[in-house]
Amino acid sequence: MIAKRNDLSPQQQFTWIDARELDKDDISVLTDEFMISSELLADIMDADEQSRIEREDDYTVIICRLPSAEEDEDKPLERTSIPLGIVLFPDKVITICRGDSVVIDDFARHRFRQCPVDTKEGFVISILGRAALVYIRLLKYINRQKDIVEEQLHKSIMNYELIQLLQIQKSLVYLTTGLTDNQLLFEKLQKTPLFHLNSDDEREFLEDSIIDNRQAIAMANIYSDILTGTMDAFASVIGNNMNLIMKRLTVISLSLMFPTFITGFFGMNVDLPLVGRPFAWLLLLGLCALAAIIGSWLISDRKSRSLIRANLGEKRRRGKDERTPSEVKYLRRKKEVLEGD
Repeated sequence: MIAKRNDLSPQQQFTWIDARELDKDDISVLTDEFMISSELLADIMDADEQSRIEREDDYTVIICRLPSAEEDEDKPLERTSIPLGIVLFPDKVITICRGDSVVIDDFARHRFRQCPVDTKEGFVISILGRAALVYIRLLKYINRQKDIVEEQLHKSIMNYELIQLLQIQKSLVYLTTGLTDNQLLFEKLQKTPLFHLNSDDEREFLEDSIIDNRQAIAMANIYSDILTGTMDAFASVIGNNMNLIMKRLTVISLSLMFPTFITGFFGMNVDLPLVGRPFAWLLLLGLCALAAIIGSWLISDRKSRSLIRANLGEKRRRGKDERTPSEVKYLRRKKEVLEGD
């Protein structure tokens, strides 16, 4: 889709050629009518292309990264960034994007405020500044979704929630990469002789955009660190729960070894006590049950739980000066957890 737009502002001094979601015919128009090299178009179509600015014979090329508007139904929480090519001619600006982006769509639908879109250079920094704001909005949305998934994980640990956290982590990596590339582009625009701003308003807007982009990078790094810690914590919880299950199974199997020893002893083909008594099996059964109970108590953590309850009770009897309030709260919480188990 290629569209010509001259309605960004009443004082617009250039023609905006909006090229998005390109097909073969659109690529032919760009190469034949606007004389854009096929190598440049191949670079813009590359999903991994990095941000940069360079000069060709008849035009200046700026490549930046914008958040994608596409949403995968199978991965609703995974968002990526896509390259946008901005080709500056003396009388027109051509924006080339392999897909669709919220940033370009906002300018096409006039959903922007206080952006210096009268000149070509102002339009370029307006796109970059709008991209930084969209990145911030998208990061806040991803963080809210992370909180929702985390609440679900507190209730039940399932593979679905863990996969969603993985999608969020991948989104943060993609967005952080796009923001970092744009930050390098901002620094180049301030120093390169290929890009000149026309007024103080454009310079001020560029500085504000740089601040917004840095804020977005800081937010992405913070959210990524928090998510990494959350996933590590839940992995530890899952491993701890598995250890508890294995511990209980081990206690059960070991406690059954004591009655097995007794029955094996009485099952020997020799004369043993109580052989002639008809109800000797009841005594044997009682010994097995008693041995299983005593053995399970000895190898379990019931003794440590009893010590914690005894320490808490002794603390209450002795007074409140020997332990700090935080220690008392900790013991109470631990007692509640142990009693719940």
